[in-house]
Amino acid sequence: MLAIRSSMPRALPGRSLWLALLVVPALAGCTSSTKFRPVSDTPERIGPPYVVRGVTYTPADDRTLDMLGDASWYGSESGNQTANGERFVKHGISAAHTTLPLPSYVEVTALDTGRTILVRVNDRGPFARNRIIDLSQGAAELLGIRQQGTVQVRVRRVEPPDADRARLRAGKPAMARPDVPQQTLAPWRARLAAYRAAQAQNGGSR
Repeated sequence: MLAIRSSMPRALPGRSLWLALLVVPALAGCTSSTKFRPVSDTPERIGPPYVVRGVTYTPADDRTLDMLGDASWYGSESGNQTANGERFVKHGISAAHTTLPLPSYVEVTALDTGRTILVRVNDRGPFARNRIIDLSQGAAELLGIRQQGTVQVRVRRVEPPDADRARLRAGKPAMARPDVPQQTLAPWRARLAAYRAAQAQNGGSR
C-alpha cells in the first residue's frame, strides 16, 4: 500500500475503453482538436479497475477515505486533458488520485506545518511509491509546498458546501480552513513513520 489511514485501518479500495478515453488524453499532449468536457461535478465517474506499472488500482466511492502519505505536485501538463475530460489548469486548485470518483473533494493537510486546503480531484495518479495524491501547481502553492518535491500529508475525503465547490470549479481557492495544531500533527507523523519502518523491515511494499 502507498500509505496508512489516519483513522482506524481499513482495506484500501483498490483502463477498458473508458480508461483509454479518459487516461490516455491526460498523459498525451493537447491538440487543437481536443474537446474538453465542461467543468462540472456531474456526472461523477468511478470507472473499472486498471493497471499501471504492474499495480492494479480499483476506483471506488470511498466516502470515508482518510490517509497519511506523500503528496507531490505537477504543472507542466497545463492545457492537457485530465482523466475526467476537463482541461488541466496548473494554477487551479485541483489534484489527481488513483481511486476516488472523478470529480470529488478532499482536504489536504501538510504534516509539517498543519496548513490545510480543500482541493477538487479531477485526474488519476500519482503512480509512484508512497505518494497518495498529486496536487496541481496552484494547490501546491496554496499549501506552501511548491519548493519541495514531496511532502507528508493527510488526505481526507469531504463533502464541502456548494460555495466552495463553485470556487474550485472556477479555479479559485475555497474558503480558508484552520491550520491543524502541532499536538494533532505529531501523532500522525509518528504513525506514518512507524508504518514506513514496518514496510522497510518487511522488505517494502507498494
